[in-house]
Amino acid sequence: MPVGRRYTFAIVGAALVWGSGASAQDSASVRSAERRAAAESAVELPTAPVTVDGVTLFRVRGISSYPAERRAAEIANRIADVAGDRTIPVDSLTVQDTPTASIVVAKGQRLFGVLDADAELEGLTRQLVAQAYRDRVAEAITEFRRDREASTLWKDFYRAAIATVAVLLLVELDRRTLRRVRAAVASRYRSKVQDVRFRTLEIVRGEQLWNVGQHAVRVVAVLVALVAGYVYLNYVLVLFPWTRALGRSLTSILLQPLKTLATGFLAFIPDLVFLVILTLITRWALRLVRLFFARVASGETEVRGFEADWAKPTERIVRFALIAMALVIAYPYIPGSGSEAFKGIGVVVGLMFSLGSASVIGNLVAGLGIAFRRAFRVGDRIRIGDTIGEVTQVELLTTYLRSPKNEQIVIPNSLILNNEVVNYSALVRSGAGLIVHTNVGIGYETPWRQVEAMLIQAARRTPGIRAEPEPFVLQRSLGDFAVNYEINAYTDEPRRILGTYSDLHRNILDVFNEYGVQIMTPAYEGDPEQAKVVPRDQWFTSPAALPTAIPERVVETPMAAGPANIALATRRDGETVPPQTAGKS
Repeated sequence: MPVGRRYTFAIVGAALVWGSGASAQDSASVRSAERRAAAESAVELPTAPVTVDGVTLFRVRGISSYPAERRAAEIANRIADVAGDRTIPVDSLTVQDTPTASIVVAKGQRLFGVLDADAELEGLTRQLVAQAYRDRVAEAITEFRRDREASTLWKDFYRAAIATVAVLLLVELDRRTLRRVRAAVASRYRSKVQDVRFRTLEIVRGEQLWNVGQHAVRVVAVLVALVAGYVYLNYVLVLFPWTRALGRSLTSILLQPLKTLATGFLAFIPDLVFLVILTLITRWALRLVRLFFARVASGETEVRGFEADWAKPTERIVRFALIAMALVIAYPYIPGSGSEAFKGIGVVVGLMFSLGSASVIGNLVAGLGIAFRRAFRVGDRIRIGDTIGEVTQVELLTTYLRSPKNEQIVIPNSLILNNEVVNYSALVRSGAGLIVHTNVGIGYETPWRQVEAMLIQAARRTPGIRAEPEPFVLQRSLGDFAVNYEINAYTDEPRRILGTYSDLHRNILDVFNEYGVQIMTPAYEGDPEQAKVVPRDQWFTSPAALPTAIPERVVETPMAAGPANIALATRRDGETVPPQTAGKS
């Protein structure tokens, strides 16, 4: 064969050998990559750990009809049952391979099966995974039986007792050390702790600084005791097989809440910044509203068509609207606002508020209505139903009155809104004055002109009665035995209206006694032999005290003269009252 042809066959053969080797390597790498991809995809699927005595042996997969958690629990129970039966030797654990699964059995009792899907978790073949699981279960059964032997349990009990005594001694040592440290620090540094001042301004008191230091020492002692307690619990719980799972998860149990809080707080920081900025803006807006309406109420700022008395209730409405709007804006940024629990609590609170606050809402609306109605203001003398008093305070829910007996009366605003309000001070402020009036019954034998003149004279003697407009008398009715007269007089002092009435009644009695005119009793049967009047010389019979000045009069004896003569008298203030012109009969 020529040399060139031999070289040609050699090159072709080498190429074929290299190509077959390269394709074998490629196919092997592809299969390895496929196994890795299958393992990675399997890891993403839900799995559950098989745990015995707090030790995780391996993890298994599940399906929708047979979840991984249920499968893992059943496998763990079977292993625990075999481990508790000492008649089953550990060497009896074998792996039986079938076309669909590799089954681990113990003395003919099936424990669990390893599927191809389980093997994909480890990225190995099913047979290798089943053998590894069998060895791990054998170790777990051996440890399970050894931990429950009497000798082992007694050793663990002694260790737990020693640990208990040690932790008690440590806590007692910690308590005594804390006491000695506090005593030593107090004796050495207590007198040196002084107030922190900046010139004459006291910033922090020395007593407060000392208390902070004492609390810091106490916190350190408490932390030492807590760490000792944690180490003790973890050690004792791990000793015994029944509590070993709790002991090994104690760290995660204690740290998981802190981790959750820390993670949640870090995630909440952007929302927290937004809420802080919203709070600052809302506070600034509320302060601006308060300053504006304060100027309106004081009269410094005038708004056309807006009364100064409306400033306070309007400010409350605007403040409520601003706060409500801020809460609506802030709600999505509150942690947990989107959870079902938060929504449920909101529904319950809203239901409780709607059922239990109907009267509160009614009083609130009534308070705003009262403010805008301007029915009264602070300082007015008013009557609401049968209650009379001076307004001392008007709130959104209630109104406070001070009665003439100096009693504080609290009236719900809804009651005020549903009742008539008599204001004794409203027209006094406008200059019209308040009319005080009282009735007397005088017999028909006394001239009505004389009676009217005497009543007007008594009104003029009364302190607090205005000279203008002049008092006037009305004949209200002609009764069976007497004529009922009503004296009316103007006053500018509604706050002392009771005193004014009392003075008016006194003066009526004095004037009628001066002129010998008898005031009829309510039940009249006949004229007495002697008139029922009090003579002047008996006005101050003991224990009455004689005043420094007695009202002067012109007529000394009873007479049935006309009002022109009777009206000529001197008032207490020394002013001479001109005679009145007699009217026609």
